[in-house]
Amino acid sequence: MESQKKYRPGFSFEFFPPKTAEGRQKLLAARDKFAALEPAYVSVTYGAGGSTQQGTLETIRDMLAAGLDAAPHLSCIGSSSEMLRDILQGYKAMGVKRIVALRGDMPSGMREAGEFSYANELVEFIRRETGDHFHIEVAAYPEFHPQAASAQKDLLNFKRKVEAGANAAITQYFYNLDAYLRFVDECEKMGLALPIVPGIMPITNYKQLARFSEACGAEIPRWLAKRLEGMGDDLESIRAYGLEVTVELCRRLLEAGAPGLHFYTMNQFEPTRAIWQALGLPG
Repeated sequence: MESQKKYRPGFSFEFFPPKTAEGRQKLLAARDKFAALEPAYVSVTYGAGGSTQQGTLETIRDMLAAGLDAAPHLSCIGSSSEMLRDILQGYKAMGVKRIVALRGDMPSGMREAGEFSYANELVEFIRRETGDHFHIEVAAYPEFHPQAASAQKDLLNFKRKVEAGANAAITQYFYNLDAYLRFVDECEKMGLALPIVPGIMPITNYKQLARFSEACGAEIPRWLAKRLEGMGDDLESIRAYGLEVTVELCRRLLEAGAPGLHFYTMNQFEPTRAIWQALGLPG
């Protein structure tokens, strides 16, 4: 973890594009509360094969309007060079300076990946097209990507993204501190020097969290799963215990030298605010 301690901690928030006018109004209200916490930046997700492209664009515009440094997610699976070039030029024109570059999921019904198969190819393309205009974040998987053939191959895939020109990384969420510490140590052994920011998922609904975790390959440790399962549908108890667990994880990460925290907000202010306040962060 020594290499991470040289970076000044930065805190960021992730949103998804709302699908309804009501959802947009709720996010705008939450946006202003998040802005008061003065994050380093906010990010906005991007659906499989660009399925939420317009929504991502509109949400990024909303975030920029509030004076936030906004980073759109950009995935390459199912995309052409021409399509990606147009998107990048559009973001440059809007004043976007940061991008989260991802491989992305294969769109439903599509069998071929298209021109791009891996995130490192997207990072290379962004650098080739736009030079150093964008600060590029990439994904990291402390518990390893669910589709990786082995832990070692997953580390090598991450190394390729870094060498292609990534500036920083955001991890998949996790609840096992040792998984993050081991991952960072392995990266240090490979000579990778960049901030690897832990992704934090507030715990508010165990059934929902279990579905997310199964889909994305994040692990809920047995001790945590059993405790949450035992609370049944008692959401108040789940939230209280989830807050306790997540705050302790965040505190230990920061004490260990993590270069900040990236909160998966699910477009809700209160769960993240509760963690923020418990940690004594400013705002």
